[in-house]
Amino acid sequence: MVKQLLNDKPTRLFVIFASFFVANALIAECIGGKLFSLERLFGLPVHTFSLFGESGLSYTLTAGVLLWPLEFVMTDIVNEFYGPVAVRRISYTAVALISYAFLMFFVAMRVPADSWWIGSSSTEGVPDMQKAFVGIFGQGMWIILGSLSAFLVSQIVDVTVFHRIKKHTGEKHVWLRATGSTIVSQLVDSFIVLFIAFKVGKDWSWQRVLAICMVNYSYKFVVAVALTPLIYLLEHRIVRYLGHDTAARMKAAAMGKDEMPVMDVVPHD
Repeated sequence: MVKQLLNDKPTRLFVIFASFFVANALIAECIGGKLFSLERLFGLPVHTFSLFGESGLSYTLTAGVLLWPLEFVMTDIVNEFYGPVAVRRISYTAVALISYAFLMFFVAMRVPADSWWIGSSSTEGVPDMQKAFVGIFGQGMWIILGSLSAFLVSQIVDVTVFHRIKKHTGEKHVWLRATGSTIVSQLVDSFIVLFIAFKVGKDWSWQRVLAICMVNYSYKFVVAVALTPLIYLLEHRIVRYLGHDTAARMKAAAMGKDEMPVMDVVPHD
């Protein structure tokens, strides 16, 4: 049975996409605690600016933003070939597994640390390994809640916008539905995570929330546009791998226009 499923190209491809989608989301959440300077990354001087009355702003971003754009690219590709049901399923799976991971992080932080291990890296500049471990994995609950909520809502928005654009454009203008849906969903994602984590969780002012939201979103907007050629490349490679007939049937089924007998694992609306 397993061999038969994995020999089916659409099924095999979906397993690969779902695995990468979940792994990429989990890694992005895990590395999100590190902040980096986008200007310094490109060897540019750091210039501060003001927005909505908030001064001293710069392009200081979480390391998670390095991976999140790929998540939305994968959403658009899965949406194109498998439809909204598939996107929702892998999104729910990702949220469930990320929640499980953070629960395990919490347990790992609470188990008693061995006294030898605590000071084992003192010669390397880490005097207390337990504090370092908690510092890396102990993200605030509001940040976790905000991040997961933003991810889930933005995925639903991405799917909805993608299919509404495709209903009007058909198979033309891949860039419009892929990049357009990503641009809208990234704005939703940026706002929700900051609203829950810092407006609700830390009572930041609306001006500060909106200012940092727009700084983060401007980066995501540029990256979304820059990754548009990648979507075309992936779609071209997938069509070549599946064959034009199979790819066409999958796209039709994803839009609810046809049943696709070769892909029974993911039901369609």
